[in-house]
Amino acid sequence: MLSTHVANKIAAGEVVERPASVVKELLENALDAEATRVDIIITAGGRKLISVADNGRGMNRDDAILAIERQATSKIKDVDDIEHIATFGFRGEALASIASVARFTLSTRQTADDFGTEVTLIGGKLQDVKDCGCPPGTCIEVRDLFFNVPARRNFLRAYQTEQAYIRNTFLLHAIAHPHVAFTLKCDGDLAYELAPCDTLHDRIMEIAGHEEMDRLLPIEYTLGYVRVFGYAATPAWTRADRIGQRVYINRRPATAPAIINAISEAYPKMEGNRKPILYLFVDLPPEEVDVNVHPTKREVRFRNTKAVRDAVIAAISQTLHSHGTPLPAGAPSHTEGLPPPPSVDVSRISTAFNLPATDMAPVAPPPRPVAPFPFETPSASPFSSASRPHPPVRTDAEDVVINMPSGAPWTQFRIVGRLSPGYVLLETNDGYTVLDPAAAHERVLYERLLGESGAAPYASQQLLIPQTIELTPIDYRRIETILPILHEMGFAIEAFGQTAFIVNALPDILAGTSSEAVLIDTAAAFEEAGSKRGRERWREEIIAKAASRAAVRSRRTLAHAELSAIIVDLAGCTMPYTSPFGRPTMIYTSFRELDRRFGRS
Repeated sequence: MLSTHVANKIAAGEVVERPASVVKELLENALDAEATRVDIIITAGGRKLISVADNGRGMNRDDAILAIERQATSKIKDVDDIEHIATFGFRGEALASIASVARFTLSTRQTADDFGTEVTLIGGKLQDVKDCGCPPGTCIEVRDLFFNVPARRNFLRAYQTEQAYIRNTFLLHAIAHPHVAFTLKCDGDLAYELAPCDTLHDRIMEIAGHEEMDRLLPIEYTLGYVRVFGYAATPAWTRADRIGQRVYINRRPATAPAIINAISEAYPKMEGNRKPILYLFVDLPPEEVDVNVHPTKREVRFRNTKAVRDAVIAAISQTLHSHGTPLPAGAPSHTEGLPPPPSVDVSRISTAFNLPATDMAPVAPPPRPVAPFPFETPSASPFSSASRPHPPVRTDAEDVVINMPSGAPWTQFRIVGRLSPGYVLLETNDGYTVLDPAAAHERVLYERLLGESGAAPYASQQLLIPQTIELTPIDYRRIETILPILHEMGFAIEAFGQTAFIVNALPDILAGTSSEAVLIDTAAAFEEAGSKRGRERWREEIIAKAASRAAVRSRRTLAHAELSAIIVDLAGCTMPYTSPFGRPTMIYTSFRELDRRFGRS
């Protein structure tokens, strides 16, 4: 049988992953004690000191000594209480686990007592219990975290990185409890001083500012016993990761697969599998949710998963629809009764795409273009295909057979006709292909720009007005880490305080884009893939976006020469079958498959 000391160290491995885990556990204890003010002090990213002081109920001497024992808790009394947990903590493991891997001091006093109690432990061993003078409430100091577990200490990241995780944990709980005052000091500097607020709106405004608040839409929806509220961003405001999705179950920062899936279903499909920004609160009776899934309580389970899922989808869908975003397919029943979509005028579609119609005058062929691949401003466009040689193309008919060079996906093709909306039907030497010109053009431009950018140094474009961007702690730390690389890429960026940067210039290929979104995505790519691969992914993603902006749109009617030039260029690409974002450029069907389907031998 393991000793209590060893058992506590093993439990600490589950509960105390990093300094931010300590802050989370102590913060939740303070909130369970009905504190209206919580003050946190951090030194060296939490390695040297984590201090959490509150003005909650406090403890008497007996409770203070008992609190540091394993499985000691006042929040549940028997097994039935696990089905009705209304507090953040209940397992009775946190304090014992933290004390087993640090130098731990607990000072506490109840309001009615004349003096308080101070309990000191080192590495989980009780050193001293004595009277002390302290204000009502509880203050816990955790020093030299993992001092007796060097293997765990070696796995910690840099001070600044651990501090970013602590700041993120702090903000998660501060958002969920606007009525509580919070302060956070890091290495002697006051990082946050949040006064009590009346509403969630005021707290988010205090933390994120007016600019972010203006991009959020309020959510308020109740379905049965499930209430969903908070704020959701429009589909235009997204991230590459889920850091911007703050989900709370009964005010507890947590999530569940059902909620992640519901968020994905409620939003329209987004390019590049990007994630929307939201502050989502789901309130339901405690007996309907199981928080005893993992020691960290990050993930929960629901008794009725479908009810929660439907409520989240309905809440987000209703909010987005009320502000003009189309509803996703299969939205819940609250969408019934909405006006039907407008009817489609078939004759207008035929005219737009030059489709033959018996009751229409024949459509004249497009005029011969002055360049093989014209744009509205061909001379100024860096994406013109005129620099590439094309085989001679007739423009007065679409049934011309064009021979392709060796290595192309097909040896020859002819344009059979146009399909609505914006697709093209090609006949090749051994089958037929439905082509999406927009996706094809994206691929052509992407590979061309990718080759050009690989051979040329990064160039910058100075901004007329420097941009100041406020970031979350984790995003700030990510960008701070790769500042030298960003400078090499053509960014002119410098720190502005502890949560913001000033951007003076961007790489010229990013002209007109949001510097905030680009920096966040770039920093995330570098953290996920490392410096070398991160640099490649940055270049690929940015060039893909530039190609997408410059490509012809699917509803534009292309001249025959334009279309033929795109097809010839696509055949010369290294990956002609998909766009840079993974959409298919073409769907091919062989004549053999046609024979099989029609039952021919």
